[in-house]
Amino acid sequence: MNSRHIFSVLATLSLSQTAWAQTNYEYAEVVESRPIYQVVEVSTPQEQCWEEQIAVDRYSSRHRSQTPVLVSTIIGGAIGNALGSDKSNQRVGAVVGAMLGRSIGRDIMRQRNQPAIREYETVQRCETVYQQHEEERLVGYQVTYLYNGTEHSVRTNSDPGDRIRIRVSVQPVL
Repeated sequence: MNSRHIFSVLATLSLSQTAWAQTNYEYAEVVESRPIYQVVEVSTPQEQCWEEQIAVDRYSSRHRSQTPVLVSTIIGGAIGNALGSDKSNQRVGAVVGAMLGRSIGRDIMRQRNQPAIREYETVQRCETVYQQHEEERLVGYQVTYLYNGTEHSVRTNSDPGDRIRIRVSVQPVL
């Protein structure tokens, strides 16, 4: 047999089988419709807040002037210059005195910038927490119906009511 002949035979068989089968839709009486529940774990987000005390440093509102550093540098240079006996020693003394005066001026500024007042404030902090709980959820219905005097059972997504639509296929047995 060639492939063309085999294809022809297969096509005839499939067409004849289709012609023999007959499908109808009918309604059957529902005997029982029982809901089916499933227990599932559900996670529900909730905001949980609390109050907390925090330390807050309040700085004085004084202007941060560089005047103390400049003045102490000049004064230190003048003192260093006055301590020197000759011109060379006076120059070295002025430079060392200015450096020492500047250091003292910066220390004074740091002391001024210290927090004037330490206060405590109450602030609200929040975070999301998840509460776990179980609940029953409807997942379908177990339906028992009567067709031609025989009980059948099927699971459906919704309650069909008093009757259910069914597909009836009739095929000859070969």
